[in-house]
Amino acid sequence: MTDRFDGDPPSAFVAEWTSQLAPEVPLPRRALDVAVGRGRHLRALAEANLQIFGVDRNYEALRTARDRAGRAARLWCADLTVSHLPRGAFQLLLVARYLQRDLFPAIRDALTRDGILIYETFTVRQRALGFGPTSADHLLEPEELRIRIQDAGFEILFYEEVTAPEAVARLAGRRY
Repeated sequence: MTDRFDGDPPSAFVAEWTSQLAPEVPLPRRALDVAVGRGRHLRALAEANLQIFGVDRNYEALRTARDRAGRAARLWCADLTVSHLPRGAFQLLLVARYLQRDLFPAIRDALTRDGILIYETFTVRQRALGFGPTSADHLLEPEELRIRIQDAGFEILFYEEVTAPEAVARLAGRRY
């Protein structure tokens, strides 16, 4: 991977929890970045010795992600509002800065038993900061992520909500 993307580093939360949980990821160690965008988290996944997969509906963003990851990543262009994630195909799943509420069951189903989920996205408190998403469709209510993931059949390993420098909910969990 190239160093020319250091101006768009991965989330510190994603990098830390990927590194911490990667040794527990069972074989064959496939990781999916949902809504991969330009691929800012691909390096963290690769450095954790995971097979990298990514999906996004933006083809141009995927071209940038391919430049970042090279041939090591398997990327596909799909709109997850109409396309389905493969069932039981991944041992780690990452979602960052993306919220599609009807996707929560598919996220669970895409993971194998004991698979790891790392999730970080904006909460309604982001509006007060004056930047970022403002639509309720893209902002979590307080405790919503924890409740939805726990109800979907995950053991919560870590959960927090912060309001600075961005208002986000962060979660690491393991599928039962």
